[in-house]
Amino acid sequence: MITNIRGTLVSVEETTALLQVGAFQYSILVPDFSRRNLQGSVGEEISLHTIQYLEGNPQGRMTPRMVGFQSSIERDFFELFCSVDGVGAKKALRAMIKPVQEVAALIDQQDVKGLSTLPGIGPATSERIVAKLRRKMPKFALLVTSDAAADSDVPQDVIQQTYQVLCQLGHSSADARQQIELVVEAGTEFKDVEELLQAVYQRNQQ
Repeated sequence: MITNIRGTLVSVEETTALLQVGAFQYSILVPDFSRRNLQGSVGEEISLHTIQYLEGNPQGRMTPRMVGFQSSIERDFFELFCSVDGVGAKKALRAMIKPVQEVAALIDQQDVKGLSTLPGIGPATSERIVAKLRRKMPKFALLVTSDAAADSDVPQDVIQQTYQVLCQLGHSSADARQQIELVVEAGTEFKDVEELLQAVYQRNQQ
């Protein structure tokens, strides 16, 4: 199974990215949020984290498909999303018009109404998604914070644990993420949860 592919981005179509890898050109399905991000990289060498699946009727012709993402954590989220009854790869691709962290935040907040606005995801499917995935969402909902943390060397487990503590103390998921992100963006190094929590509350008292 191909889990990563690197090559020159030839073009970005409505639902696919064409990647030139040596003598071969691959047509890779991409969700809408990835398509928008990739449009500025045409002609450049890129790397995509991929999954493969078969599309079609088991009694008829099965067509192999490849789906690509810009990070492994986005791919992990997509696989989880596809695991919900009534979703699957084709519906998940159509639904993913928002970045992973935004969809994860909706699931984490049990926002069935918000999820129902995604293409092809109705109220019943939204409820199944929340029921199955909400406890697995914190690391995906914190993707924005993780990006901000990259330059400050804040351990990811410190960020996740601080997020959980803030939620337990009554902060909403969105507020907890924002509080952490604003502190982490300052570039200070935090070695443990206590230091990061202290910085959050000091900032709120300013």
